[in-house]
Amino acid sequence: MLNKKTFYTDNLFFYKYPKKRRFKLWLVRDHWILIRKYLYFLRKCEFFDKRNNRLLSLWYENRKNRLGNKLGFYISPHTLGKNATIWHHGSVIISGDANIGNNCIFHGNNCVGNNGKSAKAPLIHDNVDIGFGAVIIGNVEIADNVKIGAGAVVTRSCYKKGAVLVGVPAKELK
Repeated sequence: MLNKKTFYTDNLFFYKYPKKRRFKLWLVRDHWILIRKYLYFLRKCEFFDKRNNRLLSLWYENRKNRLGNKLGFYISPHTLGKNATIWHHGSVIISGDANIGNNCIFHGNNCVGNNGKSAKAPLIHDNVDIGFGAVIIGNVEIADNVKIGAGAVVTRSCYKKGAVLVGVPAKELK
């Protein structure tokens, strides 16, 4: 039997609100509810894909893609780690070759993918906070607990844990 907790681990901030507030958000179809629903379909698609149930996997992927078209998301299955949080809808694109760790935060309008020259995509470790409009492209690796500023374009690896990257191209703040 499916465990509900398995599929509701994303966007944990949602549970900070009392039940009445969550009900109101659901009633008005707030963007947080739609983002949570998108992540739910993504996790279901991944679950059934691992179980080799191709029919249900395709069905949930279809639902995910239809909702993703409305929200502006394209996230390939098996790329996000656990407890991923997306704060805003609108153009969050993650390549199918990318690997993103647990507890990563996306603030919206992000792109994580290859640079067109090679098929290699970024490897992002745990607890990375990616600011609004930040882009991570190419064969780069981002260490744990790194914060990437709004509008930054990361084209080089950052192996220092806890670093702050800002600018175009992104450089570490001292």
